[in-house]
Amino acid sequence: MNPEEHQKQSQETLAAVERMEAALGNSESDMTPYFHEDFTWRGNQGCGFKEGLKAFRNHWQLPLRSAFTDRKYLTEKFLADGEWAACFGYIDALHSGEFMGIPATGKRVKIPYMDFWRVVDGRIKDNPVSVDFASVLAQLGTDVFDGKGWETYDRGETVAPHPEGELPE
Repeated sequence: MNPEEHQKQSQETLAAVERMEAALGNSESDMTPYFHEDFTWRGNQGCGFKEGLKAFRNHWQLPLRSAFTDRKYLTEKFLADGEWAACFGYIDALHSGEFMGIPATGKRVKIPYMDFWRVVDGRIKDNPVSVDFASVLAQLGTDVFDGKGWETYDRGETVAPHPEGELPE
């Protein structure tokens, strides 16, 4: 593929992803225009692994919509390279239903995410994703790290360990 073809493919990939994100933001139910029926959604711990569009809808979209309403998808940066695109950002949402056992609080939360998509024939085929549920839980008052997160080093509350013979600067 020559550089012009690669650039065109990158632009088409990004356009496909942006259409999908707009559809998510509009709470569209039919996602078949944006995803292959047999696409794979590969989430991090706590988010799960969804094989196919039906599993994505039933085990990601609907639970997210149930727990968080008044959602705004605020992507900070998109990147595209050939058939792959990526982004990072967050969903600004209202916690209005049960999430990870926590009843609705009415609090606004930021749900940070990083997404990668492989687009084939104009639709998403593969979607590795990382959603920071630990951050969401912290915003709702649950510290999954029980006060031992490495942020305590950053705030000077605890001293970071180091290997023997390697002193911190």
